[in-house]
Amino acid sequence: MTAGAVVIIGAGHAGYQLAASLRQHGFSERIVLLNDEGHLPYQRPPLSKAYLKGTGGPDSLMFRPEKFYFDQKIDLISDRAVSIDRAARKVVLASGASLDYGHLVLATGARNRLLDIPNANLHSVRYLRTLDESQSLRDYITEGQRVVVIGAGFIGLEFAATARAKGLEVDVVELGPRVMARAVTAEISEFFQARHSAAGIRIHLGVQVTSIESDGHKVTGVSLSDGRHMKADLIVVGVGVLPNVELAADAGLPVASGIIVDEHLLTADPNISAIGDCALFASPRFGGSLRLESVQNATDHARCVAARLTGDAKPYDGLPWFWSDQGPDKLQIAGLTTGYDRVVVRGDQAQAAFSAFCYRGGQLVGIESVNRAGDHMFGRRLLAAYGSISPEQAADASFDLKGALT
Repeated sequence: MTAGAVVIIGAGHAGYQLAASLRQHGFSERIVLLNDEGHLPYQRPPLSKAYLKGTGGPDSLMFRPEKFYFDQKIDLISDRAVSIDRAARKVVLASGASLDYGHLVLATGARNRLLDIPNANLHSVRYLRTLDESQSLRDYITEGQRVVVIGAGFIGLEFAATARAKGLEVDVVELGPRVMARAVTAEISEFFQARHSAAGIRIHLGVQVTSIESDGHKVTGVSLSDGRHMKADLIVVGVGVLPNVELAADAGLPVASGIIVDEHLLTADPNISAIGDCALFASPRFGGSLRLESVQNATDHARCVAARLTGDAKPYDGLPWFWSDQGPDKLQIAGLTTGYDRVVVRGDQAQAAFSAFCYRGGQLVGIESVNRAGDHMFGRRLLAAYGSISPEQAADASFDLKGALT
């Protein structure tokens, strides 16, 4: 059991879950949850989808009402950590106050990767990661606007589908050879590109925006690397994120493409852990180091650390899973499909209900499902237990997936 206060820097999915799980595990000492946004801790996934469409107010996104933090004796403090004094076990805040900790948890998350081209700081160049950014976009977009989306990853395509459904003219510009190229198989990319194109979204691959044009006040269009020009009233950027490692690095903790932690999610300092999007963690399951951006990763990291701090230390062994809602279609991924050498499609692409079973050396490494929730849940259960089925079994529509779990 950890003695002394647990101070959590960051109140996203990971930070919130850690505070809640500590109390569920019977932790009785002080818990401080540092929140540098002007809202109660909230869910991020709806920001590019349901919330942007205009369903519900900010309260619909909150994990819990304010009363929860009061009842659970979680000190939710609106301030920003500016430095860590590891020798004194103290966090210094932007307000000038400081917090003593028995154990410190960095749940600092990630931030948008910013465009570095002319006019990228104009008011009508937008990003979509925080509630304030989503609210601002929700208030700004109107039917008939022309929007250029830079980046065809999950966020870019989720926004594009939402914008098109609200009557905007949408162009998506992507430097890669296909949509979501870093995240999914070619089979999934091709399906979603066809679906978005059928909805009237124009997708431009293998090109990049080289400059943003303006009339001196607002965006008027973009120039592309192939010499084309495209008119636009609004630009939405989704070109990835950068982990927030600076606080850890300034405190002398090792960082790389994330804050480096071991299989127990501990940093080089035994009094400091890191969880969620900011953590580059040693994974016994995958035999290397990973940094993952997902709700699953954040919440499972939090539960693992809460168990350790209350006397039940186990290596982190969560199975990654992800999802993306794009227009009427739900993409769900179980496992990590990078490095696959064979794909078996199960289901019917023409009916918009199929899964790509991904294999490496004959071993199932992940399943990407479109509108096939049963396949996804099967994949999560099978892969979590280090199980597999053969490519031939996956290809056989009569093969009983549930039976393979017994």
